[in-house]
Amino acid sequence: MFDIKVFEDMSTESKLDNMLIMLEGLVSDEDLPITKLCNASALINALIGRINWCGFYLVNDNALKLGPFQGMPACTKIEIGKGVCGLAALKRETLLVNDVHNFEGHIACDAASNSEIVIPIVRDDKLIGVLDLDSAEFGRFTELERKYLEKAISILNKYIEWNAII
Repeated sequence: MFDIKVFEDMSTESKLDNMLIMLEGLVSDEDLPITKLCNASALINALIGRINWCGFYLVNDNALKLGPFQGMPACTKIEIGKGVCGLAALKRETLLVNDVHNFEGHIACDAASNSEIVIPIVRDDKLIGVLDLDSAEFGRFTELERKYLEKAISILNKYIEWNAII
């Protein structure tokens, strides 16, 4: 059973530490990769907070295709190199954008989004996809969250057989 109230009085770093512990527990004992990604997006959405979208885009036919997510319906295909997600995928580096309206080529899937962080998923030098988080708040995401979200991707890489879903 998951009870979000347990985390209400924790510091941000304590929440993020617990997020990683819980993520490893959720994905280490599950067989289906898609189930792992569903629970990962739900957990991250619950513990990061103040976000309006959290989910995965996975590489398929040389584009990013929508995977498991939490939030409003989203763009189903993003070209590599286009928008924040596509550029993070192309560069294979995390992009933290404080104001998406000032990001040239931003793809607006949810009109409420004002800031975004995108973490690429790369394993054995192969681009797998990206983890994308959006917020209605400008400047919402921090370097601390960036560090922990990158660690979350490392956990997913450890426990997910990506070839089963991409």
